[in-house]
Amino acid sequence: MSLSVLTPERRAALSRRSLWLAYATAGYNLVEGLVALAAGAAASSTALIGFGLDSFVEVSSAAVLIWQFRSRVPEDRERLALRLIGVSFFALAAWVVLDAGRSLLSGGEADSSPVGIGIALASLVVMPLLVRAKRRTGRELGSATVLADSTQTMLCTYLSAVLLVGLVLNAAVGWSWADPVAALVIAGVAVKEGVEAWRGEHCEDCAPLPVDPANGPAPVCADGCCATEHP
Repeated sequence: MSLSVLTPERRAALSRRSLWLAYATAGYNLVEGLVALAAGAAASSTALIGFGLDSFVEVSSAAVLIWQFRSRVPEDRERLALRLIGVSFFALAAWVVLDAGRSLLSGGEADSSPVGIGIALASLVVMPLLVRAKRRTGRELGSATVLADSTQTMLCTYLSAVLLVGLVLNAAVGWSWADPVAALVIAGVAVKEGVEAWRGEHCEDCAPLPVDPANGPAPVCADGCCATEHP
């Protein structure tokens, strides 16, 4: 498939789309996080509270994206933005591991939470739509940050499924241990994604710019995350 160099107008349009997708993500996750935290506190659910905190991590990731794309030259903030997203993942994982471990060791039981089940189902509908829009935008724009943020949104989709399974098992058959175990799965995935964001591994998904034959065959990455190479 041949690639064409983005015109300044198209690049500006994609940057605006990235910004509005970040606003939409922040708005939805703010509501999701508040509902999940309230439901988790009411049901003494470690997994729901962890999911609520993950929603705020997603808000912080969107805030990083907003900070980047409000710049006149978003590419200059690419690497720092990726590392900030990585740090937010590590903070989430640390809290969830501590709280889930406390719950397992103390033998605490979480109550069933219909509200938690509802918010998990809603996220399974909303999150994939955001992921698809972000990935299409990030690949065309060649932005590792937008792609990392789309991965975090996909993580939220996976966590919604894990949360739903844990809550349903607890409500249906009384397996209270499923709740903190689900939370530990959330923490493990968060660490993995944090490491990848910190290392800039999402750069591998960036679309390369086509190179003028006069400059040689080496591709040039489209953003500030990857190194620009010329022969």
